[in-house]
Amino acid sequence: MITGKNYIGNLLSSIGNKTFKTFNPQTNTENSILYSEASDIEIQQAIELATDAFAVFKLVSGAKKSEFLNEIANEIEALGDELVKTYCSETGLPEGRAQGERGRTVFQLRSFANLVKEGSWVEATIDTADLNRQPIPKVDIRKMFIPLGPVVVFGASNFPLAYSTAGGDTAAAFAAGCPVIVKSHPMHAGTGELVASAIIKAASTTGMPNGVFSNLNSSDIEVGVTLVKHLQVKAVGFTGSIQGGRALYNLASQREEPIPVFAEMGSVNPVIILPEAVKSKGAKWAKTYASSITLGAGQFCTNPGLILGMKGSELTNFIKILSEEIVKIDPTCMLHPNIIGAFERNKIKMQEQKGLQTTATFEKEVSKNYGRQAITTVEGATFLANTNLHQEVFGPFSMVVQCENVQQLEAIISNLEGQLTGTVLAENGELENYHNIVSTLQNRVGRIIFNGVPTGVEVCAAMVHGGPYPASTDSRFTAVGINSIKRWVRPFSYQSWPNNLLPDELKNENPLKIFRVIDGVQSVKSI
Repeated sequence: MITGKNYIGNLLSSIGNKTFKTFNPQTNTENSILYSEASDIEIQQAIELATDAFAVFKLVSGAKKSEFLNEIANEIEALGDELVKTYCSETGLPEGRAQGERGRTVFQLRSFANLVKEGSWVEATIDTADLNRQPIPKVDIRKMFIPLGPVVVFGASNFPLAYSTAGGDTAAAFAAGCPVIVKSHPMHAGTGELVASAIIKAASTTGMPNGVFSNLNSSDIEVGVTLVKHLQVKAVGFTGSIQGGRALYNLASQREEPIPVFAEMGSVNPVIILPEAVKSKGAKWAKTYASSITLGAGQFCTNPGLILGMKGSELTNFIKILSEEIVKIDPTCMLHPNIIGAFERNKIKMQEQKGLQTTATFEKEVSKNYGRQAITTVEGATFLANTNLHQEVFGPFSMVVQCENVQQLEAIISNLEGQLTGTVLAENGELENYHNIVSTLQNRVGRIIFNGVPTGVEVCAAMVHGGPYPASTDSRFTAVGINSIKRWVRPFSYQSWPNNLLPDELKNENPLKIFRVIDGVQSVKSI
């Protein structure tokens, strides 16, 4: 009997022919529930409902969208222990991680609820008319953000809550006024189904249009491909591998009407440890980074996979301590046999590269699906010459590059692919002597960190979680924080439009009391 279903608008459906189960990597067994792959009929139904819903949802007030987002948060919290247990059974991650990610997801939803309730995010801009201007009279033009239309969001394998069904992409799209169709990740279909039920219930409670949200199951790529190619879909959100994100980007760009794909993909997150820092606090940083590299079995997009330093006895000692410390940490369970399989293959492929030395690897017996951490090191010239060494190994793995001098360090940074983060470890005043290094690093990353670790992405307005390709497909945007709403909107201008027919955000009297830019001056005043 098929008990896992697809949520399409306010309906439950399970007419797909293909079925699959999720997997518990801790017990190394399949979970019991069968999930039905979405059929072509269900995909079309979800898209048609989303298209119809958009005509209504795009006009819903910020106050009502705020109610919807807050109610989703309430319903997710109301799922209680069932959500945590399902999450753990499909990921192998501990309860504390599930609870923390649930809290992050709820916080994101409430942050967007506050944003749209206040309303100034639309960046209303008004240039009033000056009919006496010579030689050409100036007309009245008013601009604001408007939603793109139905959005497809792909669930992430490593964050079943925060980057999946009701995660940041979905919350931001709802806040913008876009209906969402989630292509649920097959590794955590049960978690996705529970969250989908919470969203559907919240939509009904707050009077949102039918079709504002659908959740479709799929164990392979066909459902996702069909969704991205459909002409009524207007944008795509994705968190995952470079291969997957690039495939979606190519599909979307080849459509008769190309659409944006906002994909957050691979990153090795380079860490630069400067000479004085490695000399005075090398042992401290080695211990800190041993923990960061193994956190969550290394399954974070901000995992520090590359450490760059100046060749010498201090860096040699740093590598020694890092290697000693990392094998003291017990390995933890990875998300799925496919994930650990890819990790082991990529780790071996990296270790087989000419000139690479493995300085630490966890040798003891571990349970099935537990990832064994490794540290490697290589000369700067070898790293520069072999771009295979620049690629991400998703899991508890890091490489220390020993640079001959500052010039080589700068060359290595400038030859890296785009990254989510870059970190600089330095002593007081030391950074002032490395302006070129910092400037070069800035050109390759979306966020730069001083004397910290990249693991951990704060949800706040100042956060940039993105970066030059392939960290993301569009470095102008962030995937985390309230400003991620800008991915799902476009600027739109009204020229010489009657005041009574303008959106409230642009009316003379400013009924919403939002901040607007009027003739170049920010104000909450009416005109």
